[in-house]
Amino acid sequence: MGKGPATTIAYVILAIFFLLLISFSPRKPRVHPHRRLRLRSSFSFDKHERIPFDPLVAEIERRREDKEWEKQYFADHHNEFVSEAAPTAESQSEWEDFMDAEDYLNDEDRFNVTQRIIMLFPKVDLDPTDGFVSLDELTEWNLMNAEKEVVHRTERDMDAHDKNHDMLISFQEYEAPSWSRRSHGDSDDMGWWKEDHFNASDVDGDGFLNKTEFNDFLHPADSKNPKLLSWLSKEEVRERDSDNDGKLNFQEFFHGIFDLISSYDQEGYNASHRSSDSLESPAKKMFADLDHDKDGHLSPEELLPVIDKIHPTERYYAKQQADYVIMQADADKDGRLTLEEMIDHPYVFYSAIFNDDENDDYFHDEFR
Repeated sequence: MGKGPATTIAYVILAIFFLLLISFSPRKPRVHPHRRLRLRSSFSFDKHERIPFDPLVAEIERRREDKEWEKQYFADHHNEFVSEAAPTAESQSEWEDFMDAEDYLNDEDRFNVTQRIIMLFPKVDLDPTDGFVSLDELTEWNLMNAEKEVVHRTERDMDAHDKNHDMLISFQEYEAPSWSRRSHGDSDDMGWWKEDHFNASDVDGDGFLNKTEFNDFLHPADSKNPKLLSWLSKEEVRERDSDNDGKLNFQEFFHGIFDLISSYDQEGYNASHRSSDSLESPAKKMFADLDHDKDGHLSPEELLPVIDKIHPTERYYAKQQADYVIMQADADKDGRLTLEEMIDHPYVFYSAIFNDDENDDYFHDEFR
């Protein structure tokens, strides 16, 4: 939703006033320890990545990731070209004039985190525009940035697999990702990237996946397609069904799925700190609640209501990161952030993006 000129002018005046206040106030401005910002040195293409707070940083990292992706793709699919340099993205942005993007990010005249936060604050504070960033607003901001990343990766994969360049993917055109081959070999038991997965993603049933369908194919947990969510639930049962009866008994549920659901529902849940006996009682209750027909087994249909907890969506990760950032930067503990609080804690936002090897306290496992 756009804002009128009056609101924009008000934000500019507020930002100028705040900078002047910092300059002339008798209170000493907070001095932040010098930290060199470091971009990720490697990318994981099969796990969830941290969500960049700053869109400018996200674009830099996308370019770096694209180059890594190209190297991996050529190594997996075109061994004959591995000895040659992989194609690179066109140079268009000013930071590429630097030998290293990190030089750009650590040049305060060009990239100043305080100025970046002042500029981004009104873009986050939208609903309502009240001078505070709430948990919901920060979650929506993170989600928007995450979805841009997802769409970018989908477009990149689609371009690689669309052999006849008709903007559609057939099952014959698609090649399973290298991580699935490394993890599962050529086993026929591997349900992901097989034809039933493809067909569940094909909403209109025309035998091809357009960009929206292909995006759902690659990221089924975030899909609104009921066929695909049903397939995801069936796949979860299939992978854990050790006696091959097409459903889950309590032990099959208890060893794996119960921990995933509990981790989703309970912040800080850690099964390793509790005995198996202490976990069995809540697990049996959860199993009984899901077992609607009371036959002592869970069918894929009975597991479907909690499939989003077993395979969390981008919104879950966006909220998780927003929760952490607000917890760290919310000085008055009112559950929301002012511009001053964000300026006073700039590296809380950028530590969710950068890995500072010299100070691991700023890098957290929940964002890996």
